[in-house]
Amino acid sequence: MDVARTEIFGPVVVAIPFDTEEEAIAIANDNEFGLAGAVWTNDVARAHRIAARVDAGTFWINGYRSIHVGSPFGGYKNSGYGRTSGVEALYEYTQTKSIWVQTAASPTSTFGRT
Repeated sequence: MDVARTEIFGPVVVAIPFDTEEEAIAIANDNEFGLAGAVWTNDVARAHRIAARVDAGTFWINGYRSIHVGSPFGGYKNSGYGRTSGVEALYEYTQTKSIWVQTAASPTSTFGRT
């Protein structure tokens, strides 16, 4: 169904039946997007196992849309690039450069010159 394979930002619920955990994970990952996912269960160990295998940038267990500014937010696959929030967001505005100043004479530099 297109509705299950498209990133829709609105109050939409799609329910797809499944028989096994493996099948549920395959259904969740069978699209080109991966912004977020969620699962409701009493088995938190199972929820963590599923969360680790679902291709989503954020995954909620027994809740949805709670987020903290210290937690990175962003998607997998075609659900955007980079992250907002968290230290990972700062990397989007950072261009790292290394500058070395030779302060003592050495017998051989890193390029083999003396």
